[in-house]
Amino acid sequence: MVAQEDSAIRSLKAVVKNAQTDEPLESVHVVNLNQVIGTITNQKGEFSISAAVNDTLYFSYLGFKSQKIRVTNDMFKFENTEIALTELAYALEEVIVRPYQLTGYLEIDVKNLPINNAYQYSISGLSVGYEGGNKNPSAVTKVLGAILNPADLLRNLFGKRPAQMRKLRQMKEDDQIRDLLASKFDRETLMELLQLDKMDIQDILNNCNYSKSFITTANDLQILDAISSCYEEFKVLNPKK
Repeated sequence: MVAQEDSAIRSLKAVVKNAQTDEPLESVHVVNLNQVIGTITNQKGEFSISAAVNDTLYFSYLGFKSQKIRVTNDMFKFENTEIALTELAYALEEVIVRPYQLTGYLEIDVKNLPINNAYQYSISGLSVGYEGGNKNPSAVTKVLGAILNPADLLRNLFGKRPAQMRKLRQMKEDDQIRDLLASKFDRETLMELLQLDKMDIQDILNNCNYSKSFITTANDLQILDAISSCYEEFKVLNPKK
């Protein structure tokens, strides 16, 4: 009986508040990453969304740190569960900036300067260098894969993520998710829903012939539509995937 309740999709009600002031937050976007549905909070910070135990809810609000919450049985049993979001001004860790003081002695100054651990790779015949982030085999493989084997790269990104790719249509059909994506440019929500990182998203769009200008300036809804279009073309060319 307990197992059936855990897997059952029920209506979950909760309240979103400002962690610093304890005031309710209106118009917070709430997305169930598992069910691929969204909603927003009302004037009292309240929301209701369909969910099952162990679903993950994703909260996004301008000026606040986005947050993920795992749904538990207690959230259904007890009313008025409160979710606290932290303002970005408080969420940012303190950063101490230390200027580099040069002594005038080359050997000493060279040792004191910071080292950039990102590595660039160049390929004969190409005029552009590619940065892999760090010196490891996977970094080199990813660079070469994106440049030399675009079809293989798309097979890896699309073919190995059928569940995530099926979410594309669900995301496009949910008005609340579309409204949220239309207001965002950071790819954060897309990354959470599709379980892709920013480089994966960029690689998909590059290999589907979208321009650099579009990739860098489009909002998240436009990026979603582009990935969806690219995936539909991929399925036509790869019917078994």
